[in-house]
Amino acid sequence: MASDPVLSVEDLKTHFFTKAGVARAVDGVSFQVNRGEVLGLVGESGSGKTVTGFSILGLVDPPGQITGGSIRFMGQELVGLSEENWRNIRGRRIAMIFQDPMMTLNPVLRIDTQMMEAVQAHESVNKAQAFERSRDALGLVGIPSPEERLRAYPHQFSGGMRQRVAIAIALLHRPELIIADEPTTALDVTIQAQILFEVQKLCAENGTALVWVTHDLAVVAGLAHQICVMYAGRIVEQGLTDEVLDQPYHPYTAGLIGSIPSHNQRGSRLNQIPGMTPSLLNLPSGCAFEGRCPKATGDCKAQGPLMREVAPSRNLRCFNPLMVKQAMTRPILSLQKISKRFAKELDLAEQIAKKMGAQVQEEVVHAVSEVSFHVNRGEVVGLVGESGCGKSTLGRIVAGLLQPSEGSIQFDGKDLQQLSGAEARKAALSVQMIFQDPMSSLNSRKRVLDIVGEAPVVHGLIPRSQIVDYVVNLLGKVGLDPETRNRYPHQFSGGQRQRIGIARALAVQPKFLVCDESVAALDVSIQAQVLNLFMDLREEFNLTYLFISHDLGVVEHLSDRVLIMYLGRVVEQVPTGQLFSKGPNHPYASALLEEVPRLNNRRRSFRPITGEIPSPLNPPTGCHFHPRCPHASERCGNETPLLKEIASQHFSACHLNDC
Repeated sequence: MASDPVLSVEDLKTHFFTKAGVARAVDGVSFQVNRGEVLGLVGESGSGKTVTGFSILGLVDPPGQITGGSIRFMGQELVGLSEENWRNIRGRRIAMIFQDPMMTLNPVLRIDTQMMEAVQAHESVNKAQAFERSRDALGLVGIPSPEERLRAYPHQFSGGMRQRVAIAIALLHRPELIIADEPTTALDVTIQAQILFEVQKLCAENGTALVWVTHDLAVVAGLAHQICVMYAGRIVEQGLTDEVLDQPYHPYTAGLIGSIPSHNQRGSRLNQIPGMTPSLLNLPSGCAFEGRCPKATGDCKAQGPLMREVAPSRNLRCFNPLMVKQAMTRPILSLQKISKRFAKELDLAEQIAKKMGAQVQEEVVHAVSEVSFHVNRGEVVGLVGESGCGKSTLGRIVAGLLQPSEGSIQFDGKDLQQLSGAEARKAALSVQMIFQDPMSSLNSRKRVLDIVGEAPVVHGLIPRSQIVDYVVNLLGKVGLDPETRNRYPHQFSGGQRQRIGIARALAVQPKFLVCDESVAALDVSIQAQVLNLFMDLREEFNLTYLFISHDLGVVEHLSDRVLIMYLGRVVEQVPTGQLFSKGPNHPYASALLEEVPRLNNRRRSFRPITGEIPSPLNPPTGCHFHPRCPHASERCGNETPLLKEIASQHFSACHLNDC
């Protein structure tokens, strides 16, 4: 793509001056589109998408007018351009596909007359050549017998076929920029696919830039490189399509995605954004979405948020965004070559023999071997693997309950092993652990009030006089009746005890939680409650999680990224969606996923991974999985594979990737 954009829109304002007042249909819109790029412009009806397209093409009629901003096409300013100059650009270099094809087609003229006139208006060709160009264009958009249909009138076509004719007219001159306003809404999916194919081909081969105005997020997902979400005349979120759709930051964007039928449970009521779009004649002084937003606060009502960059190529207009994952350039947690070995304590005879100079064989368990990874602020990283692979040991190292034998740990930019005194205590409070057995962190002889409230008092986070109010508030947040604060742990169910453990961890106001099989012992209904609680708390307290589990179903639901461990090593690291949609790369990860029970897998044949996990006292040379791997070669037994990137954000440690 060229460095200079095909289209550059800066602070565009298009207002309509009516008797009822000024309607700010477009109010400060900015974006760029490069050669060969597709920009999706999405939002509800009345958000300003179509008026933005009309403004770019100079088609805004009174009482509307462009009151400010700049529109530059291939470096040429379009705002204020004379109609004579527009005739050399509109239709030839910039084309528009209207939602209503009758805005393009003249009902009293045959299709061939209209298309041939469009060709000859901008090119010096004879009638035969113009007819041939028109016929070929109709064929491209899937109209059967194009030569015969050219002689028809618009009323002799169905609505979908009229739309295809309008698209064909727009493609006649292979323009440098196309503004497409809901162009495939009236088409069936097969014809839509054909149109999208031709559009993609045009962009790829000719470098045509495309602004695709639509409410269909599924089309944008497959077509657009970047996306702008509009609401009440303004862009509220802007970024690369994958990033915006996979992790929306603005509550409005999340609401649009959540309203899609395929994102809802079959047969249930669809999610919807409450309320209606405000009148453009009477927009609120604060955020226009405030009245419909689940995260609105007083700031939202008092003033409108400004557009700001929250990550590279990611802009947002919101005071209270949804969890912003990976928006920080510096990870909150970073592990470098962490190893942990446990040596069996020598008995008295062995100690004496060792002092006498005899060679004593020491038994060393290699629990974790040179593990490196990072966790971004607000992210949930799932850590999975078979029992004995080192997951819990690694979690305890992260939580500061075990010291690594080798390697370094940085938390919030500070090396934890270099801290001491008050700094070390503060860092320790920032990372808390929730155990599989909640009784591991609950003193059975103390009441809940003391279990939850003691640590924040001891560390000076609250005065003792406020302990009751503090604990009552926390119990409410984790879904427990505050009146139960004077009970003992044994008086609660397993799920309730887990909630107490969560409240105890939250009491010291951590930034990072290590959850070690924290829902493994719960039945599915209680498990669902606790998982929902984790998600709610994550958003409310801006928490980051390392979620350790053997249940890949839970990890798939909760995690953003998955680390797969085998015998002390990370063998694969991959975004969750990619792992479960495209499949894993490492043979061990593939074997794990094959054995995940699913409700829709009926009467299946279970095939366990052959062999047992080797002993960490004597791990195999080379790849630790090679004795059980169906693809193992001689190299696998001699050489340790490195964890390396095989695709974007996808890492795997397997020699098969070198083939």
